[in-house]
Amino acid sequence: MLLYIHIPFCDSKCAYCAFNSYVDKFSQRKAYMKALNIQLSTEMERFGVSATNPIETIFIGGGTPSTVEPSLYQPIFEKIAPYLTPDCEITSEANPNSATKEWLEGMFDLGVNRLSFGVQSFNDAKLKTLGRAHNTQHAIEAIRNAHKIGFKHLSIDLIYGVKGDSKTLLQSDIDRAFKLPIDHISLYALTIEEGTTFEKTPQIADEELELTQWLFSEVKQRGFDHYEISNFGRYRSRHNLGYWEHKDYIGVGAGAVGFLKNRRYYPNTNVEYYINHPHEVTVEEIDSSALISEKLFLGFRSCIGVDEHILTEKQKAVAQMLYTEGVLEYRDQHYFNSNFLVADEIALRVEGF
Repeated sequence: MLLYIHIPFCDSKCAYCAFNSYVDKFSQRKAYMKALNIQLSTEMERFGVSATNPIETIFIGGGTPSTVEPSLYQPIFEKIAPYLTPDCEITSEANPNSATKEWLEGMFDLGVNRLSFGVQSFNDAKLKTLGRAHNTQHAIEAIRNAHKIGFKHLSIDLIYGVKGDSKTLLQSDIDRAFKLPIDHISLYALTIEEGTTFEKTPQIADEELELTQWLFSEVKQRGFDHYEISNFGRYRSRHNLGYWEHKDYIGVGAGAVGFLKNRRYYPNTNVEYYINHPHEVTVEEIDSSALISEKLFLGFRSCIGVDEHILTEKQKAVAQMLYTEGVLEYRDQHYFNSNFLVADEIALRVEGF
């Protein structure tokens, strides 16, 4: 069982961000966290959380979780404490400019043991282009402070495929990253989403396949395992892996999503409405063919692979042909794809489209 907690507050709206986040609702933080705690009680009952069905991992995302003080998280941690596995992975996202030493210490004391910093680049000019509120020094200081405080696992996000990216710029980003005490990197190609600032200037996204392949190779050569299309590390995020394994996950907060067997649960995305109606969720029924399609796409994009038993005879024949051609690997009754950059094409081919 996984738990995702969505924090919709941000100190600035990045030009590429399409997530449910707001820069003008800070006055709602206390009321929002109370509502989130109410919804959490409802979802824990719905999902049957208990000592025998515990929470294995937690991910606090957003938005910007570091804009909410640790004391407002405390009631949530007190509620879930009896239902956590002894080795529960507890991750929080954080922005370098708002992850103060006091915030880091407070979250560490609550039990957070992994941080994911939204660094995006160590180039100040690129950070301005992306609309980030921090600079390179903020990122370095936040990561080093987190390490000194005692966080066990530290991750950073980097964005590539931005107009103006070069091998020199990206090499500098990677060199700086590996001088820091991190054990995980997420690399995301810039994509243009509806409703974002960059929607008006789509040419800002400029990914080149050759540069992407080189970048991925650079990170792997530093000893980080490429275990999902965007993720590399000496440590593999168990929460991420849980999504790709199609485990059940609770989603609380305005903009979160929950998943139980063949249903998804969507709380209202409007912060004010959510605060007044924390129990309300929209339910989506997922048919068996859609679930299999998801497992194909998730499996071929990651080290999870695809269980041959979910495939029809026709799909299995295609997968076996791809194995014979050397495109897929096969072991333990699973098909695996080692070239994640062509994962979607492989999934569509096996699925029959």
